[in-house]
Amino acid sequence: MTDFGFSVSNPKMIQSGTMKRVSGLAVLLLATLPAAARDHVPPPVQPAQSYAAVEVHKEEKVAIAAEPYDTKEKDSIFRVDYQRYGFMPILLTVTNMGNKPISLNDARILFETASGKLIQAAEPEDVQRKMTRAQREGRSIPVPGTLPGIHLKRKGKFKEVNADFNTFEYNAIVVDPHSTKAGFLFYDVSGLKNPLRGAHLYIREIRNSQGKQLFYFEIPFDKYLQSKSSQMN
Repeated sequence: MTDFGFSVSNPKMIQSGTMKRVSGLAVLLLATLPAAARDHVPPPVQPAQSYAAVEVHKEEKVAIAAEPYDTKEKDSIFRVDYQRYGFMPILLTVTNMGNKPISLNDARILFETASGKLIQAAEPEDVQRKMTRAQREGRSIPVPGTLPGIHLKRKGKFKEVNADFNTFEYNAIVVDPHSTKAGFLFYDVSGLKNPLRGAHLYIREIRNSQGKQLFYFEIPFDKYLQSKSSQMN
């Protein structure tokens, strides 16, 4: 059984560090895109073991994978170009191979840089602030009569950010036995030249049905980079 963690009713329940029609040529171009890119729907859920960057705890019967969405092709499923604003979408996939549920109610899911800095997952407001700042910095001299239009454009983008988080954000509190839950977390990696190199996704405070904390997960993104490099060769 697989499921995608979407439609967040209470984003604070997941403590991830506190837890996008036209006619003519445009239609032709749109028709060539994958369905997921056209409709902004989550990718099919796959077991965590099917990804390159995965850590499997055989004794605890849990596998967690982290798949960065670091290319234009992969990012096309979103309404917003998050990398443009310095954010890295990470597909988190949790597979429970055991006979009892596991809980992520208290989970802390952090992006750990090569230097050891821990980055909390972003909320929609974090992305919106970066978008506003980027727009202001890109406008050195205000043009009379353009501010209302700029405001409306930014407001529209804010709605797209909220829609993306509602659709894609990881929000599964419980992963049932023999099932997989997946969803995205967004991390602010601006200022990092090669954010994935030497970095990890660090996950702790996952608990079993008795409330016992499982051993922490530390998933190296170098595994993903190596797999990506081998596919290109």
